[in-house]
Amino acid sequence: MAKRDYYEVLGIPRDASAQDIKRSYRKLAVQFHPDKNPGDAVAEEKFKEAAEAYAVLSDPNKRSRYDRLGHAASQGFGGFDPDIFSDFSDILGDFFGFGDIFGSPRGGRRSYRGADLRYDLTISFQEAAFGVKTKIKIPRRETCEKCKGSGAEPGSGPTQCPTCYGAGQVRYQQGFFSISRTCSQCRGTGRILKNPCQTCHGSGTVHKEKILEIKIPAGVDSDVRLRISGEGEAGSNGAPAGDLYVVLNVEEHDFFKRQEGNIYCEVPVGFAQAALGAELTVPTLEGEEKLSIPEGTQTGTTFRLRGKGIVSFNGRGRGDQFVTVRVVTPERLTKDQKQLLEKFAQIRNENYSPQDKTIFKKVKDIFG
Repeated sequence: MAKRDYYEVLGIPRDASAQDIKRSYRKLAVQFHPDKNPGDAVAEEKFKEAAEAYAVLSDPNKRSRYDRLGHAASQGFGGFDPDIFSDFSDILGDFFGFGDIFGSPRGGRRSYRGADLRYDLTISFQEAAFGVKTKIKIPRRETCEKCKGSGAEPGSGPTQCPTCYGAGQVRYQQGFFSISRTCSQCRGTGRILKNPCQTCHGSGTVHKEKILEIKIPAGVDSDVRLRISGEGEAGSNGAPAGDLYVVLNVEEHDFFKRQEGNIYCEVPVGFAQAALGAELTVPTLEGEEKLSIPEGTQTGTTFRLRGKGIVSFNGRGRGDQFVTVRVVTPERLTKDQKQLLEKFAQIRNENYSPQDKTIFKKVKDIFG
């Protein structure tokens, strides 16, 4: 059977970029991979065909010759070589979850980055507003000091795994290509510990608690995550440690409420203060502040104190404080106070009652 055009095999135009060629091949390789289509000879042939097309078109020199001579140029390519799959591990390994699926000449001792850790920290409203330095205790796994992470007793060392000969992987032949699997005896490390460290029992890490001093920046809020690089768990075989993520929870304040960078509060004022106007002393995050209210201020009126809110966590200025006044009606009055208020009501003609025709008419107009 005549070979199909390589561009047709990959489903790409003849002017396709190198990235387009790679992207198309990845898609076909995943679709027709024999592990996903066991026993399917057609899928296996399509997989092989796509790999051969990619081997030619991904190489600029081979592609140039193919564009000029077509399949006649393949005589100079040496035919189809199953070992070309070893060059595709960077393309397909992440799709199948077992690393270098076609085998890798690299092999050897594997190392893994340490796990990231999470620490939930509760701070006060004031600490969130202005920032704070605090100490936290982190339980984690650290590199064993006795064996320096090797997992072996001092003076001894690991020996090469007799199953994989130090590669960490065992290669199996499957059809026309080979697949590498993690060695079950050494679990991918490529080595065997005959005299494991008595402190860490061969793991290379031990469980410890570390006290860290961390700085909480001003303006943070609940659910903010602070990343502390390298303070997670230790990596294996000299790999870097993971990171620590401190997740914040900010306590509510008894007086202030927060909305992003602004804070809100309510203050009580007397009837006379609201009617005549007054200068109030208002609590702020940094102490007391004077606030003048004009005469005739109604309950629920809100005033702004500029720049008295919370510093922006992103460094974009500072919010404001909004103060809402609530007029307090006295519950108990002395005889003199009652007489004065009654006289005031008479002067203001405030002896309203439901029988007042004017009021009754207004209510009737409102509700129909």
